[in-house]
Parts: sequence; structure tokens; C-alpha cells
Amino acid sequence: MRLVSVSDKGFTAAYNKLVNRFSLGKTDVNATVQAILEDVRKQGDRAVLRYTQKFDRIKLTSKTLRISQEEIKQAYKNADPNIVKSMRYAKERIEAFHQRQKTKGWAIKKEGIYLAQRVYPLDSVGLYVPGGTASYPSSVFMNAIPAMVAGCKRIQICTPTPDGKLNPYILIAADLVKVTEIYRIGGAQAIGALAFGTKTIPKVDKIVGPGNQYVAAAKRLVFGQVDIDMVAGPSELLIIADADANPIYVASDLLSQAEHDAEAVVIFLTPSLFLWKKVEQEMRRQQAALPRKKIVAASLKAHGVTFITENIDQAITMANAIAPEHLSLFVKDPFQYLDQIVNAGSVFLGEDTPQALGDYIAGPNHVLPTGGTARFFSPLSVDDFIKKSSVISYSRKALLKSGDHLIRIAEVEGLTAHANMVRVRTANGQSEPPTGRANRQRAERTDHSRWSR
Repeated sequence: MRLVSVSDKGFTAAYNKLVNRFSLGKTDVNATVQAILEDVRKQGDRAVLRYTQKFDRIKLTSKTLRISQEEIKQAYKNADPNIVKSMRYAKERIEAFHQRQKTKGWAIKKEGIYLAQRVYPLDSVGLYVPGGTASYPSSVFMNAIPAMVAGCKRIQICTPTPDGKLNPYILIAADLVKVTEIYRIGGAQAIGALAFGTKTIPKVDKIVGPGNQYVAAAKRLVFGQVDIDMVAGPSELLIIADADANPIYVASDLLSQAEHDAEAVVIFLTPSLFLWKKVEQEMRRQQAALPRKKIVAASLKAHGVTFITENIDQAITMANAIAPEHLSLFVKDPFQYLDQIVNAGSVFLGEDTPQALGDYIAGPNHVLPTGGTARFFSPLSVDDFIKKSSVISYSRKALLKSGDHLIRIAEVEGLTAHANMVRVRTANGQSEPPTGRANRQRAERTDHSRWSR
């Protein structure tokens, strides 16, 4: 990891690079993805099958796109029962957390005015679950459970199966949350299928879930055709530690983030140069034993940086500007600093709270904003799977009371017809004008000629 002190000449450049790390994606990737999406939109299943054979090296038909119930049952036979037990434990905790996020509608009625907000679940949701170089059953839980709690009627999963290999734990995770509509496709073609629909794969209202740069680009490009959760970038961890922090813990957590992929962002902020030297020694020792040590090395070299700050308060100020996906506080009495942290996807307090708890079993969602977007985005939640509608009803008395205000505002905006739609109702000031509903109904009962056509 690169070492930078706040007093160094290169500090500003290194710090600004982190703060402004969000990327719009590579132009060549966007062009490639756009072409794939257009093919899927025009050719449907044919395009999906062709790209799946090209990228995942598996030849499918429209009938074999969907994973069968028999394959889901077989997954349990191929799985370790203890792992399934742990998955059930995680599922229960994640569901319990998200149950508390439910939003209810409300209404107020006063002086002839009825105002309400109604809450509806999205009708259909598509979940993208990675299944390439790394498969994540936990992604099934984190994406499906809030949709399930929200009450979405249709939840379907797309997950790639390179060379036809199925991860049994992804199927089991889906089964545990009662999602049985699973398609063995990935990449931009899967996003296109979910966004536009094909003969076999129904279109959805929203697409959620992480993926590689092609998946991220596809989600960005179909936004508007459907909703998306967010455009996720590389995984990130920022640790703030005081001089008394345990270097073994700090090193293990930094390495855990770096092993995600070569683009993972790893940041360490501390006022103690002595601690950093201990952490660096420990990282070298632990890294040597990691199976993914080459990926770790690439991540640390390209995107790993340590800042030696003046104090913890300065470190927190810097962290808020960086707005990391994950932020860990390895300091004495971390709760005293919690109110100062306003920009982070998820916050982990204390040395006995490793970030992996948030990935798997603590309960909060692990789909988090990256690239500094924690300044304005939130973790995936039940709110992402609902929509709201407003309801308005005025009595004539209430309309008469408010009409002049409405007319003035409409006219100052030059929208005369908007003003007139109020004026025709309030011009004579009567509580029920001669042309009101009761009079219209009487006239309609005696004059049937108007319906003769």
C-alpha cells in the first residue's frame, strides 16, 4: 500500500484521486454492451442463447434457460448440511432486520381535505447474482429478502453458469427465500433480457444486484426502461485506527477487502506511523498464506493507500469526503465518534466487529453505495422495492377557500387553462353550483336522448 502523510507534497493529489474516484465506465465497454442490449431487444431468446454460448461456453435452448425444480432439489444433495444450516441462520437474521424497514401508507382528513400517501410493492423484480470467477449465495439473500418483505409478486434470478457449472448454494439460497424462477444466464445479455423481456424471460420493473463492468454498464444503459438499485463499482473498505489498535486485526480486514478483485479499494487512516509499520509487517505475513494473494497484491498496489493523519478527528473528516462503502472504527470508545460519520454505506464499530459480519449474518444489507456515492445513496432496503402514490380529495368548501391562491399561482406561470379549471368551479362562490353533480344526475334521468347514439 502507498504511504502518504497529510504533510507530504503529494497528499492533495492522492487524496483528491480517492475523493473523485467514481467512474462513468470505459467507452469501449459501453459500446460493446449497447450492441448486446440492442441484439437482445430485437432478437430476444436467440440473442441471449448466442451470447451465453459465446461467453459462458454453454449451449442452451429456450427450454433449458430456466433451472428446473429437479436441479434445485439436487443442490441440497450436493451441499454440506452444516453450510445449509448456517445459511438458514443468516437468512433469518437478514429477514428480521428488513422486516423493521416496512413502510406504511398514511392519510389525513381535515376541513374537507383528504390527503394520503399509498404504498405499493413493485410487481416484478429481477435479481442479478454473480456466478463467474466468484459465486455469492449471500447476494441472493441480500437482494431477494427485501423484495420479499416488500411484497413483490414476482422475483426472478439470473445467474451465469460458466461451462455449465451450477453453484448449489446459490440454488439453495434462492429456494430458502422461495424464489424458484432462476435463469442460467449472466452478463449484459441477462440485464437486457430482464429489461426488455424475451419469449422465455419476462421483463421486470426493477433490476438489482452486483456484477462486473459489463453488467454495471448494462444496468446504467437500461435505466429508464426499468429502475435499477445503483451502479456498483469496486468493493471498498476504509479503516480508521488509533495508536492502540491491534495490527493483526487491521491487517486481516484490509486484506479481506483486497481479495475481492484487483480493482478493490483499500484505505487506512491513522495518526500513528508506528501502528502502520506493525500493520504492514502483519499484512505481509498474512498475505503469504492467502490463496488469492495475487489478486490481493494487485489490489493493494493499484488502489491501496495509507494516510498518516494529525488525529482521529481529521481522519473522520477525510473519511466523510471519501464516503466509502464500508467504514471500520478501530478506536477507543468508537460510539463517541459515530455521530460525526455521515457518509458511509455501512459502519462497523470496534475491533470485535469485522466487516464480514455485514457481508453475511449481521442482518443489514451488504448491497452498498460505492465510488463516493454514499454521499447521497443508501444501502439496498425494502424501500427500494416499493412505490408510492399520492391521493387528493377536496370538498367544494375547501376548494372555494383555496381557489384564489391556486388561480394566482397558475396565472403568474402563464398557465391560463390551469387557472380556468379552478375558476369554472368557483366563479359564483356557491357551495353547490346549478350544474353540480345532483342537478346533472336529475337531468340525466329525464333526458335519455343524449344516450340514443
